[in-house]
Amino acid sequence: MITEPIVTYEEAVQRIHTAGLLPLAPLFPDFPSLSSLTPSENWHTDSPLDPWLWRSRLAEEGAAAYGKFVKKKAILISRECFPWVHRLLSDSRTIQEQYDAGLLSRDAFKLYERIEDQEGIDGRALRAQAGFGAKEDKKAFDQGLLDLQSRTAIVISGTKEKEGLADGKVAWNSSSYETAGHWMSRQGIEPFNGSITEARDLLLDKLVEHTSEAGLVKIKKAFGIV
Repeated sequence: MITEPIVTYEEAVQRIHTAGLLPLAPLFPDFPSLSSLTPSENWHTDSPLDPWLWRSRLAEEGAAAYGKFVKKKAILISRECFPWVHRLLSDSRTIQEQYDAGLLSRDAFKLYERIEDQEGIDGRALRAQAGFGAKEDKKAFDQGLLDLQSRTAIVISGTKEKEGLADGKVAWNSSSYETAGHWMSRQGIEPFNGSITEARDLLLDKLVEHTSEAGLVKIKKAFGIV
């Protein structure tokens, strides 16, 4: 298991490349996470050493795909491994076909259409434009995004700063969303055209070096690997 600490962004890029994937917070037993490998005092400092800022930069620069792909938890997946994960978690049918087959909720379908129409759309704009602006619609909005991320239909492609704030006002930056296919194409990442079995074997060969048998069992379950 990798335990060497990460201090700089460049070290984080290398670690994700080596490990294949890196959850933001501990997710699997005997498997590293970004929070477990970085100094706690560096988080939320808005400095170049702030790991909270790295997650967006990693996605924006194409070093890793970022999203809540498994267990509703945020995870970074290296550009090498993401095509394999996408093959494992995605559906070969189009989003329209998945919706028509009852495999995708109407809320998720609406969100995907808007994201596909405006690749990289800011989360605030997405919520308003897709008709989820009311307070009582927040849960449906969040669930729709989770559904799409869990099948790697979309990724979090970066963050956008809140605009139009009065002096002295502060707001969290908003995540921006992009279809996985568009993000991969934009980053020069080729989709994996092999079988699910081949994708599974390649991913496990990558991960087995960095965790215990117990950790690997949990990872297999999370990714639906049998």
